Parts: sequence; structure tokens; C-alpha cells
Amino acid sequence: MKRRLGLLLLVAVLIISLLSGCGNSATEETGGDTELESSEETGGDTASGSSDVIKIGVFEPITGVNAAGGEMTVEGIELANETMPEVLGKEVEIVIVDNKSDKVEAANAVSRLIEKEGVSAIIGSYGSSLSMAAGDIVKENQVPAVGCSPTNPLVTLNNDYYFRVCFIDPFQGTVMANYAVNELGAQTAAIIQDVTQDYSVGLSKYFVDAFVELTGNEDAILETSSYNTGDQDFTAQITNVQSKNPDVIFAPGNYGECALLIKQARDQGIDTPILGGDTWESPEFLSIGGDSVEGIVFSTHFTAEAPVTELSEEFLNQYREKYDKEANAFAALGYDAYMVIMDAIERANSAEPQAIKDALAETERFTGATGYITLDENGDAVKSAIIKRVENGEFVYLTTVDPN
Repeated sequence: MKRRLGLLLLVAVLIISLLSGCGNSATEETGGDTELESSEETGGDTASGSSDVIKIGVFEPITGVNAAGGEMTVEGIELANETMPEVLGKEVEIVIVDNKSDKVEAANAVSRLIEKEGVSAIIGSYGSSLSMAAGDIVKENQVPAVGCSPTNPLVTLNNDYYFRVCFIDPFQGTVMANYAVNELGAQTAAIIQDVTQDYSVGLSKYFVDAFVELTGNEDAILETSSYNTGDQDFTAQITNVQSKNPDVIFAPGNYGECALLIKQARDQGIDTPILGGDTWESPEFLSIGGDSVEGIVFSTHFTAEAPVTELSEEFLNQYREKYDKEANAFAALGYDAYMVIMDAIERANSAEPQAIKDALAETERFTGATGYITLDENGDAVKSAIIKRVENGEFVYLTTVDPN
């Protein structure tokens, strides 16, 4: 009997031990999960900004084929943040994510800024394709974005949450077509475009439309040749254009490929005037192209030689002091994008994304470094364009063209 009672007691102890062990395991597992969720939730709360911090996201190409443009833009954004580090009595923190000059990475960068960092608004990106890749994300999450230099009309089309402080390609293309016809006397043209870049294809189209209208000749475009981002050899495209002997060549695209293209065209004996767009304003364009890019003409957004507002001079002096060099259009646009958002936050008296978006839509005659900025019904800036030429290895101001 005693033996049987002892066995029963032993079994009871084992059962209690097992139950106790299971309880401990469950508690540790639940506790672990709870701790992880709490950490993530706390991180999310921190990312969305404490009551004393407003976060502004930036997605720009810090690496990849557009890295130089992204770097110049970020310089302007950082300068603006130093100039105006607070709004509504709160610190403004800029969170920069590299979109790596890639459409998928651009979408990922914006998702991270919204979901992980909890930003109130977003700035970016250099490159229309990169901005367009982020368009649906900002729209779905209802977080406003302000582009610095993406000029393709599709960036803001049917998207109430995307704005920009630059002019758009229909205006830029018309400006360059007018220059070709009225200043160069061109009656025929050839196009060399990067078919993998929405910017290049779009700007080429608007140049063609304006050029045909100005010349009154439906056959004024003698040749359209295409290449892909990253190409190094443009012999075929140059040969096709050379055989048609146009009065002018329009070749908008990334500064790297375009500098190589022009160099190879000159090496093949083509002395036809070559025109381009705003992406050419980069030190790398000059260093890659060398003497071959002398005399080329392009449109851009800003020039230190012709300040247009009282803020232009202030920006130029601040930029020189900080970076010990002259400011370019992309730095100025980055500066303006940040300041336009700050202005919207002040007018809205709120850092809530929806309130910022509503205030941005009402922006009118904002005094920026690149000019007076009014955002139209599509969120596009109505402003002047600058035309520059390369002379003696430098970008030289030619003229300013106002919108009609």
C-alpha cells in the first residue's frame, strides 16, 4: 500500500512539473513575442516623430547612374534644413534613403519612409522614372511628395499627393524647339533618345511637337534614333543621324551617356548644333565630354548669374559658404522643395500629411531660390526656364524664357 501510494505521489509530482514547465515555456514564448511587438510598435511610434520632431523623407539617387544629380539635390535639401531647422516650434529631421537610380528601389525607399520612418512629407526624386515609381505609393498612403526636378507630366498627373517645384517637359521641349528655330534657324532636326528613360522619351516628344508646329513641316524630323541607359557605344545612332544631315540634333538624356554620345559624334566629324535638357547641368557632363561639349546648349531651372528673387541671393551666398562652390539648378530645386513644404506646414499649422497636402495645393507665388512658385491644378510649378551654353568648360547663362 505504501509502495502504491509512493508511486501515485511520484506521478503527481511529475505531472505538476510538466505542467509547470509548459506554463513557463508558454510564458517565455508569449513574453518574447510581446517584447518584439512592443519594440516594433515603439520603434514605429518613434519613427513617426515625437511631439517635438517632424520628419521629412528624402528619396534620391545617391548611387547608380543618376548619383551626381541626387548628390547635388541633397546638398540643397540639407542646406535648407540648416537654414530652417524648426517649424511650428518643432525640430525638423530629414531622413535620406538612397533609391539607387532604380525604379524598384525608389518604390521600396518611399515605402520605408512612410511605413518605418513615419514621415510627414517626402522630397524626391531626381529622375522622372524614379518619381513615377513612387507615385502610387504616396497616393495610396496619402503622404504628400514634392519633386525637385522630375519634369515628365505623368509624375503628377491624376495624383493629388504629388507636387513639384520645377517646370515640366511640354514647356521645356517648346523652349528648346523655339531656340532651335528662332535662334539657330533650324528647319530640320534629328532626335537621339534614351528609350529606357521616361524623361528622355517625353521631352523628345514635346520638342518634336513644337518643332513641327514652328516649322510648319510634318517631315521636319528627319531621324529618331534610340539607345538604352548604360550604353557606351553610339556609333549606330550617330551614323543614322549623320546620313540625314539635320540642321540640329536634340538629344535629352542622362549626363553620362549624353556626354559620351556628343564626344563620339564630334569624333565622327559631326559639327551640327546639339541641344539637350536640364540633366546636362552636371560637373560630370563637362569632365566626360571635355572639349567635345563646347558650344552645346540646354535648358535648365536656375542660374547664379541671374538671380530672380531676394531669396536667390541669400541661397547662393549660403551655398558658397557651406560648399565652397557655385550652386547649380538641382541644389536650388532641392532647397525650394524643402522650403515649399515648410511653408505648407506653417500655413496648415499642422504636420499631418493630409493638412500639408491641402496647403501645398494652395501654394501661390511662393518666393523660392529658383523663382516665384505657383502650383497649378496638377501640382506643377508655373515658372521660367533658363537656357545655358558650355563655354570654355563652364556653363554660361544665355537667357531666361518665361511661360506664356
